[in-house]
Amino acid sequence: MIRELIARGTPPLAAYRAATLSAAEAFGLKDRGQIAPGKRADIVGIDSLEGCHAALVLAGGVRLTDDAFAARGDLDPIGRHSVKAPPVTAQSFRHTGNREETDVIGIIPGKIITAHLHETIAITDGDKRPDPARDLARIAVVERHGKNGNIATGFVRGFEIKAGAIASTVCHDHHNIVAVGVDYADMALAANRLGEIEGGFVVTHGGKVLAELALPVAGLMSLGSFEEVHDRLVELRAAALSLSVTLEEPFLQLAFLALPVIPALKITDRGMVDVETFEIIA
Repeated sequence: MIRELIARGTPPLAAYRAATLSAAEAFGLKDRGQIAPGKRADIVGIDSLEGCHAALVLAGGVRLTDDAFAARGDLDPIGRHSVKAPPVTAQSFRHTGNREETDVIGIIPGKIITAHLHETIAITDGDKRPDPARDLARIAVVERHGKNGNIATGFVRGFEIKAGAIASTVCHDHHNIVAVGVDYADMALAANRLGEIEGGFVVTHGGKVLAELALPVAGLMSLGSFEEVHDRLVELRAAALSLSVTLEEPFLQLAFLALPVIPALKITDRGMVDVETFEIIA
């Protein structure tokens, strides 16, 4: 980033200040950001200001070498076994109601804000069902911390999903299980699978798991390498695309649909939330 800034005409000292002192001050990190007495000795020796290629790295005054990394040892795992949601079934994802007028979350691709849409959805056997032809998918939030067992359901438009389901435990800021799909059984399979792998991302179709990424540290972080995570994400995007999901980053988009402080319509385990009035929609 520093190299790119300088190449685009930013004065080198401004680029380096933004990456060091200004960043540390912005985050209140008073013990770093500059080389000075009493500060933490995080120092990088580089080939040139414009090149910014690291030739020497000190972290806390320790030179980082292969031997230094090997001597670190292992930390005891934390945040494990955090997905405590009860098993769900296909019936868990029914959306009951007695009026056809329905609030729908409208995806705005690439943005975390949403539109508050209103659609007429027929009631069949007491259930308002997904309608792929109208791009009306079921969205559900399953409380997964073992606190209340809540399950809330609603509708979302914008995934263009035609079959199966996708689900995740990366669900800001409460990080419950959030699932989007048009098949209740596949949604249940995805949610239950998240419990088995301690959280992460899952794509299901036809009663099978098509792709998954386990995030067992609090349901948010992987124990695998960057390369392993990258490969699983590529598989997940391909699996979502096989369900006709058109969003470039479906799981990132999914993560913010349950964040009830960003307008206009979101969903939590307590139900659909009109963010502009801060009210749960009955």
